[in-house]
Amino acid sequence: MKENLVRLTDVGKVFLTSKVETHALAQVNLQIDGGDFLVIRGASGSGKSTLLSIVGLLDKPSTGLYEYRGVDTARMNLTRRAQLRNREFGFVFQSFNLIEDMSIVENVSMPLKYRSDASRSRRFERAESVMDRVGILPRAEHFPPQLSGGQQQRAALARAIVGNPKLLLADEPTGNLDSDSARVVLDLFAEMHDQGTSVCVVSHDPAIRKYANRELELAEGRLVGS
Repeated sequence: MKENLVRLTDVGKVFLTSKVETHALAQVNLQIDGGDFLVIRGASGSGKSTLLSIVGLLDKPSTGLYEYRGVDTARMNLTRRAQLRNREFGFVFQSFNLIEDMSIVENVSMPLKYRSDASRSRRFERAESVMDRVGILPRAEHFPPQLSGGQQQRAALARAIVGNPKLLLADEPTGNLDSDSARVVLDLFAEMHDQGTSVCVVSHDPAIRKYANRELELAEGRLVGS
């Protein structure tokens, strides 16, 4: 029986300013199980990135219930949420979020610093192994501003998978890559999925669809599909 990882029930998200109330998500119901490879499509502004942020515990819903592995996330304190993000989730952000004054190998190994007692050399060894898989190892000692957008995307991917996450969340992971590089990334997603990682990808790239076993669409903050 598949393990239920994520369950959203009637989740909504409202962003408030002094003059505007923006409803980003409305009554979203979503379940992600162990073994899923889920692709979420939708037009720009439909709420895809907001949904991914909520699933990844980077943001909280305004309404509704989010349970992770059966536990109501609203009951989790900041420390517990941070622990889960570090130990269970891998993130590939659209904006990369690499730290500019740290080398690429330091960026990639960062998640390991907060989740193990491994020495710096062991962390770097693991990071370099993953960097080699995504083709970024020759840039290990470079800094993010010295890399192209595609190279930064590969570094962000390496950082996301270095800790063997239970759930990998990716926001337009092939958006800055040429077709050959994109195929390398998607093949790596498929490899991780085969090894037991659940994958949830927000993307416009039609090439991802052949890797997925589920596909959903967000339209004006509402989820449609199965």
